[in-house]
Amino acid sequence: MAPVDAYIGLGSNLADPLSQLAGAVARLAALPRTQLVAQSPFYASRPVGPQDQPDFVNGAVHLRTGLRPLELLDALQAIEQAHDRVRLQRWGPRTLDLDLLLYGNQRIHNDRLTVPHIELANRDFVLQPLLDLTPELQLPDGQRIADLRRHCVDNGLRRLHPVPGSLASSGGDD
Repeated sequence: MAPVDAYIGLGSNLADPLSQLAGAVARLAALPRTQLVAQSPFYASRPVGPQDQPDFVNGAVHLRTGLRPLELLDALQAIEQAHDRVRLQRWGPRTLDLDLLLYGNQRIHNDRLTVPHIELANRDFVLQPLLDLTPELQLPDGQRIADLRRHCVDNGLRRLHPVPGSLASSGGDD
């Protein structure tokens, strides 16, 4: 299988979120048949859903992978489990959330996976990191991420300082 460009959303609001995300990026970079192309800056934002939880830290990565969509999903879920992810409440607090946002130009809809991610267009904390990675990125239907970002509701997004040693602190894919 030829490598495919995939975009992964990252989020955390428990157990030192910046460290959780940095660890996840390192694990994503180590996936078989996968290259980490770029990492976005990290952003803090208010939680979606229950407000009685800490703010989230979010970002995204651009991967080039030979893994098939469900293989990649399994790998993402294994990384979440390695970070002690527990699913107790929809949109509740979590140590790590990894979402397969885009997989090439494919549209995927089955009982385990929907790509593009179903909430992508409604989340500034997803759209902005995607724009940071690939300013001209489009959805499979041709919608530009930049246009979606301009019309997205503001969730109090705040750019955070780069994590030392991360791709984001060294200029990404320059």
